Amino acid sequence: MATLSDAKRIVVKIGSALLVDRDSGALRSDWLKALASDVAWLRGQGADVILVSSGSIALGRAALGMPATELTLEQSQAAAAVGQIQLAHAYDQALSEHGLRAAQVLVTLEDSTDRRRYLNSRATLEQLLKLGTVPIVNENDTVATDEIRYGDNDRMAAQVAVTAGADRLILLSDVDGFYSGNPSQDPTATRFDVITEITPEIEAMAGDAGSGLSKGGMKTKLMAARTATAAGCDMAITEGSIFNPLKELENNAPTTWFTAQGDPQQKRKQWIAAMKPRGRITVDAGAARALKDGSSLLPAGVTAISGRFARGDAVEVVDVTGRTLGQGLTRYDAKDADLIKGLRSQQIEPVLGYPARGPLVHRDDMAF
Repeated sequence: MATLSDAKRIVVKIGSALLVDRDSGALRSDWLKALASDVAWLRGQGADVILVSSGSIALGRAALGMPATELTLEQSQAAAAVGQIQLAHAYDQALSEHGLRAAQVLVTLEDSTDRRRYLNSRATLEQLLKLGTVPIVNENDTVATDEIRYGDNDRMAAQVAVTAGADRLILLSDVDGFYSGNPSQDPTATRFDVITEITPEIEAMAGDAGSGLSKGGMKTKLMAARTATAAGCDMAITEGSIFNPLKELENNAPTTWFTAQGDPQQKRKQWIAAMKPRGRITVDAGAARALKDGSSLLPAGVTAISGRFARGDAVEVVDVTGRTLGQGLTRYDAKDADLIKGLRSQQIEPVLGYPARGPLVHRDDMAF
């Protein structure tokens, strides 16, 4: 069974019902302070932590005195615009007590379905984690329309876990795991400790019911589990309303773990290798040796560019004899890649008019 103490990167999903009092619409400050101490504990264990948090609409709704009835899209967007400020401030204040800094990241469904935006999101999260921040990810409700919305934070959290290469995804819920039936209606329902495969029988056990402030039900959690585990990330559903839910999870609180199929890096390499390449990059002998040793592909080692590809597309990497060395996702389009081939990093800005984006293909985006 997975644990948190040996995790390298953890994504934690927090729903509105945990963060915002249902009756008053006020932030549950004491609960958030306890969660912040959990995050500080995990950081002390050496793990990166990303929080995927709802709550902006609920907080903004209360601040604006909006009715408790279903909001229109425009009303929800207005509430989110007010609530996002409160939400970000609350997280920053709670985390700062432990010497941690919060960073707000707003995303939409397009950011994961469009490969260029996906790479931008991945690069931003990586940089924020390197700088020691705790990214607070939320759906960009102020601009998202129904066509570009995730619609629930369970699936969004799973996609964030995939994008960030996390090895643990924790869904803090109003139930302590996945049950064979609805435990509030069926006294014979039993909780699964571990689920190694999401079978049709498991899917049939999932219901649609969610709490008053959240949109997700158990079906969306199964969808999240399918996404996360396929990318090599273990996922847990556990009770979130208690104080210090992450420490309680580590101390064997009732939980359902969905086991990963492989590890995140392996799965990402498989995904890249399965793509159809849009172009070819030829490298010199020095670059070929560096790639073999695990280095990224720098423009200085490139001798030729062929094909028509955009930033984020898969490209084949070959040596001067035409032997395939691997395949990766390029950080430049074909035109710019051709302009900077053979150049060192400090020579790129005068040619392109903007600073270098680092390597042409990063080693994390390369499959051999």
